[in-house]
Amino acid sequence: MADAAELKTAAARAAADEIRDGMRVGIGTGSTAEAFVRVLAERVSGGLSIVGVATSERTEALCRACSVPTVPLDECPELDVTVDGADEIGPGLALIKGGGGALLREKIVASASKRMIVIADGTKVVEMLGAFPLPIEVNGFGVFATYLQIRKVAASLGLSGDITVRKAGEGPFITDGGHLILDASFRRIPDPEALSRALLDVPGVVQHGLFIGLASEAIVAGSGGLSRIKP
Repeated sequence: MADAAELKTAAARAAADEIRDGMRVGIGTGSTAEAFVRVLAERVSGGLSIVGVATSERTEALCRACSVPTVPLDECPELDVTVDGADEIGPGLALIKGGGGALLREKIVASASKRMIVIADGTKVVEMLGAFPLPIEVNGFGVFATYLQIRKVAASLGLSGDITVRKAGEGPFITDGGHLILDASFRRIPDPEALSRALLDVPGVVQHGLFIGLASEAIVAGSGGLSRIKP
């Protein structure tokens, strides 16, 4: 049985096969997206001509190290495809993302793309979202007030569980946009659409890790090979 790194690379190779000369490509963040960058770099070194847009400073640095050309999104605001990983893949290709802390930029880039291809190993496919803690990016100002409002929103939808400030060493994790992340361990999210709308109504919430209606396809690598999931 292949290990997780091999499965991620297999999915990344399948996604890289979808990239053609001249494409404008959004490039995600996280270990699976990093596998895609390395595979894409092989194709670029072999003559593939693309323009990439990175979803985080971490991905940008890896692209530079691997000689994958990138530009800021504002220089290339309409993309052909984004390739990114996911923390959970639920029914209808609803996703939880943001384990790597780049959910805001990932969602902006995915929304600017004609297609979003999700790459993952089989452990990420679930019958219901929620076992992976939902990242919620929030403004640092009034964070406790925002936390209390999120608690009320969760309770109104029958959700409960710990909501904690993500840490980086001794201090809080700070996103590339200068925000904090609250990780909400709801365990089960029966109605992702309702939760998405309710969270975005909280003034201190910048964005959340529920990606609904954005993914066009998921390429999932398992011990039995590759499978493709569509909405």
